[in-house]
Amino acid sequence: MADVLSPIERHINMAAIHGKDTKPEMVVRKWLWRHGYRYRLNHPRLPGKPDIVMRKYRTCIFVNGCFWHGHEGCRYYTIPKTNTEFWVNKVTRNKERDVKVQQELSSMGWHSITIWECELKPNNREKTLESLVFTLNKIFLQDHSVRRYPMPEEEPMMAAEDVADYNSFGEVIG
Repeated sequence: MADVLSPIERHINMAAIHGKDTKPEMVVRKWLWRHGYRYRLNHPRLPGKPDIVMRKYRTCIFVNGCFWHGHEGCRYYTIPKTNTEFWVNKVTRNKERDVKVQQELSSMGWHSITIWECELKPNNREKTLESLVFTLNKIFLQDHSVRRYPMPEEEPMMAAEDVADYNSFGEVIG
């Protein structure tokens, strides 16, 4: 099937799509804010400039579009019929970059959470966002739990001496 738009029209449509403040990202941000979670956006000092950065939890949240990041098995990820080679290469590069960025963040001690666009559709949204909160709380508790280090015990110390009879010079009798 041929594209119904001319190449110029298709180029204009695709160029109008931006990577920041997307609808799925806004859904996550508004839900987090409404539930008392505070965050930063697109932190420039972190690899990949994550969509949402929650410093308290040392967690970066990436809200990925199923088409642009190649969500396998998703009905929203279909390769276009025109210029197929270009799109396959582009999505492959995006997936490789996502893996590299998450590895870099992990080596810096950050947790990464990926939320897919299809998980934020109205019928799955609440379940996905509740799962996100559960994960954030689990991360927080793991990172801030009291760590007990084993203390090597020497010979047990005696709290008091055995009861013995002493004479007037402090010598033990018997």
